[in-house]
Amino acid sequence: MPESPGGGDAGALPLTTGEKNPQSEEAAAVRSDADPPVLSKNAQKKLAKQQRFEAQKAEKKAAAKEQKRREVERKRKEWEESLASVTEEEREKLLESRRNLRKERMEKRSQEKENKRERLSVAREQGQNVVVDLQFSHLMNPNEIHSLVQQIMYCYAVNGRCASPAHLWLTACDGEMDSALKRIPGFDKWIIEKENRSYIEALCDRKEDLVYLTADSETVLEELDLKKIYVIGGLVDRNRWKGITLKKAEEQGIQTAKLPIGNFMKMSSSQVLTVNQVVEILLKFLETREWKTAFYAVIPQRKRCQSDSEGNAEDTIEEEEEQNDNVTASKKKCIEEVPSNS
Repeated sequence: MPESPGGGDAGALPLTTGEKNPQSEEAAAVRSDADPPVLSKNAQKKLAKQQRFEAQKAEKKAAAKEQKRREVERKRKEWEESLASVTEEEREKLLESRRNLRKERMEKRSQEKENKRERLSVAREQGQNVVVDLQFSHLMNPNEIHSLVQQIMYCYAVNGRCASPAHLWLTACDGEMDSALKRIPGFDKWIIEKENRSYIEALCDRKEDLVYLTADSETVLEELDLKKIYVIGGLVDRNRWKGITLKKAEEQGIQTAKLPIGNFMKMSSSQVLTVNQVVEILLKFLETREWKTAFYAVIPQRKRCQSDSEGNAEDTIEEEEEQNDNVTASKKKCIEEVPSNS
């Protein structure tokens, strides 16, 4: 008696020749849907390039950390030497001066934190709602999840520094993604909306206001509407999952739109940006009401065509330098400012 190709329940009758096991077919379909698509040679080259970039980035970060450590050690030695070379009276004056400066810095920082809490609280009631959809965590490996968590940290830090911040939402915040976010110092005190449910469930009463931002949409976003809720797909390495956010939005019956990047600049590759870049563009537009200013302030020069970058170099160099400084400081700011909210 031949065995059933798909196994089956204990005691089930064996399949005869030519019959198909519906359970086996269903399982195969599930496995097929779960497996990521095979990468083309071009996609493999892009992936290898990205991996090299990440490795170089890690090396630069380690070098910067070591340089900072040496600088701290140098300043400490200089301070100790300066104290040792003066009289006791002068030494007390130096110590008192340093204590006063530290007190002033702490008071200034405390006031900045209070102002930030006030701005974010106002945004909760009156600000532009922006959702980061975290329902794709099962499609990402641990490194990609870590990268997305870093992007979310940048989003919160940059948003907190804005004069008129948006109100951020994290939806489908569960599983490994939820665990990774909770490892951020002070995450539980963030002034945002954290939802275990998907955005379509959490905001079911405002479904008609949902707009999924995706580069695959045919609708160009001309203006931001305070009544709308803009959704950003929280997915790293979208080259493996082309069109996934558009397909999801269409299946859910919600609106889609893409940023009008093509109206103002030429991209060297696709128009897919990181989560924090999209959030920063929206924030910059809310501040200036000009898409061109927002794009050139946020989109890295390496993502633009050479001719486009050269033609706008004079207009954007100062904005790019400021942007680079802001991104570098974002993680530190996010960790430093949040824990004192209690």
